[in-house]
Amino acid sequence: MLPALLRFARHRDHGDLKAAFIHAALGGCSRGVLDAWTARFVPQLIANGVWADALACIARHRARGDLLVLMSASVDLYVAAIARALGFAEVLCTPLRWQGDTLDGALAGPNCRGAEKARALKELRGRHPGLEVTAYGNAASDLGHLCVADRGVLVNGSRRTRRAAEQLGLTCLTWR
Repeated sequence: MLPALLRFARHRDHGDLKAAFIHAALGGCSRGVLDAWTARFVPQLIANGVWADALACIARHRARGDLLVLMSASVDLYVAAIARALGFAEVLCTPLRWQGDTLDGALAGPNCRGAEKARALKELRGRHPGLEVTAYGNAASDLGHLCVADRGVLVNGSRRTRRAAEQLGLTCLTWR
């Protein structure tokens, strides 16, 4: 990991660091082992790690008939399972590379963060013309895609990120 940390200090490439960490921690694991871990992890996450306000917000969007799309810089190892458990129709996240049924750990596509997330949201809008988009994010790296949406909402952002979001005309919420 040390070479990856040094590269990150120099280039600030979050995707490179993410891939190095996943390769070091999980590279070589079988799909079966990781699927079993995901099957245990996701229900626990939904039950204990998702804010009640987030679950209520998802329910309101679903009740209105909104297209639910989970966008995350996290990897497809578990994000798709979270999306399915929450009833999302689509998932846009960072893909991982596999060698057959063995996880390589490298990224198989762009890291879905920052400008890439904004690009992915624009592409999504192109696939769904006329779609009214409300996007949520929680970090400074999300401000770009929040500005692409019709309504951008920063949730539980840091004080500095909230100030930046407010200057951009975005809504800021605190979820519990």
